[in-house]
Amino acid sequence: MGGLLLWGANASAQGWEPPVSLRETGLYSDWATKTVAADTLSYSPQYPLWTDGAEKARYIRVPAGTWIDATLAEEWQFPVGTRLWKEFRFSGRRIETRYIERTAEGWRYAAYAWTEDQADAPLAPERGTRSVEIRPGVRHAIPGRFDCRACHDGRTTPVLGFTALQLSPDRDPNALHAEAPGPGDVDLALLVARGVVRNLPAALLKTPPRIPARNAGERAALGYLYGNCAMCHNTKGPLASLGLSFDYASGDGRRDAAAIRTAVARPSQFTVPGEAPGHSERIRPGDPDRSALAVRIASRNAVLQMPPLGTQLVDEDAVRLVRQWIANDLGTRHALAPRKETDR
Repeated sequence: MGGLLLWGANASAQGWEPPVSLRETGLYSDWATKTVAADTLSYSPQYPLWTDGAEKARYIRVPAGTWIDATLAEEWQFPVGTRLWKEFRFSGRRIETRYIERTAEGWRYAAYAWTEDQADAPLAPERGTRSVEIRPGVRHAIPGRFDCRACHDGRTTPVLGFTALQLSPDRDPNALHAEAPGPGDVDLALLVARGVVRNLPAALLKTPPRIPARNAGERAALGYLYGNCAMCHNTKGPLASLGLSFDYASGDGRRDAAAIRTAVARPSQFTVPGEAPGHSERIRPGDPDRSALAVRIASRNAVLQMPPLGTQLVDEDAVRLVRQWIANDLGTRHALAPRKETDR
């Protein structure tokens, strides 16, 4: 759930209006104590989106008697009435909660900004709120409708963070910024056992989804790119023509990840500073300083930065991880040859 407040071009005509307060969305059975409703499930994706160090809590509710159809392993179909929430906290204080609802007319989105005293969370303005100070000199942006399109329209299924890979029981112990699953959090196996997810390919239960990688550092780097970049850079969204994908496809039988195939030693339309136009590479093996990916994730210049939205601060841990991966694991073209993974 990246950007929010997209009602859709014909939402008013369709009659859907976002609840005016978070308490009306049904997340809590008791607002005073913030008790989450009993029919609502909590979950923690293994590769979370970086949002300036925010602490997050995520919830989903599927209407009774319905289920998520996972026939297409990477394009789950959610029943009408599905609701998801994502809460953002900084220093323990709730700042916003984002909300997605599947209606008969399609997906609808909203965001709720918590008041300073935490007593209420009214609907945020349609264009978002960009004046929430989370620490001295650092402000958190509650995004607006166009930000939502940039993130959610990049996939066939607009729900982000609730996928077979993100919920895999084979969690990456080195995943950056991952919250440890809480005692009530669900994973892929539990969702299938409860009948919330059905028609999942049997192979994904026998061998849970896992990004193909040659060592622990590469797995973590590729996972970070999946969680932070694949919502836009994949093979089916509006940017598919770029031929750049950080996505994950289960069961494709390949030992190398999409990022390896489409980014390593591939020409970049972005010119790395110091390079002649047309000579830059998305990832130059062994040379993070000349790799467009490493340069752009380390920038918060509005023209250069990646991801382009939802963050004001550089993720320094991610920069170090990606640079080490490029310098060490991709140090030579010969290093691209498959080798046995060592972190199982």
